[in-house]
Amino acid sequence: MTALARIADLAVTYRGAPAPALSGLSLDIEAGEILAIIGESGSGKSTLARALAGLLPERTKVAGDRRWPGLDGGPRAGRDIGYVFQDPGSSLNPVLTIGEQVGEGARRHLGLGRRAAGAEAVRLLARVRLPEPERIAGAYPHQLSGGQRQRVAIAAAIAARPRLLIADEVTSALDVVVQAAIVGLLVELVRADGMTLVFVTHDLALASGIADRVAVMAAGRLAELGPADRVVAAPKAAETAALIAAHIDLATPPLVGEAS
Repeated sequence: MTALARIADLAVTYRGAPAPALSGLSLDIEAGEILAIIGESGSGKSTLARALAGLLPERTKVAGDRRWPGLDGGPRAGRDIGYVFQDPGSSLNPVLTIGEQVGEGARRHLGLGRRAAGAEAVRLLARVRLPEPERIAGAYPHQLSGGQRQRVAIAAAIAARPRLLIADEVTSALDVVVQAAIVGLLVELVRADGMTLVFVTHDLALASGIADRVAVMAAGRLAELGPADRVVAAPKAAETAALIAAHIDLATPPLVGEAS
């Protein structure tokens, strides 16, 4: 595989923080893969995702090297990287219609006129399996359910046809049935469009079920990286073993590759 991104010795320290949120992190992201970044709260997984997307707060101290061999000249703002947040309310404007918001990326980055962007928004809403996409396009965020808003956020994130899609804890606020539908939709979209997916989660079961590779984060460092089935079946890091043990203790469905 060709590397889409290469990260070397990345360190991130938020303004006023006593310690780095990330420290000495090196990682390649391969073009076309699904890479799951997993870890407990505070492990640094979302900081890594935001560092990749250029979404860190102002005055955050960033050191290390980030290169994009798969993107000539590096990512173009708003075009090459799509980002889906945990809370779709943080990325949806309450006073604009769904169609306006989904179509904005197509207008700005694909050069579509207003009418064409509106038609593209309806097409994207249909792609993310929202019923009656024409009606949804004319609705406002507060008129939709949480699962519907998350589908809208996904449609908006892919409107500019990005090369990399980052899904940051997108299922954590959803019930199990809706979680499965959203995860299946993400996998379908990235496979169909040839995108790379970075899937950020604390849920090892979800990660192992969809990912080509898993990166386990702990205390701002990369604890383990490898093929998903190998990481689950034969973890090398204590942090990975602890995540698997916690999953077993919860008596949840078996992980991919988990010993019986």
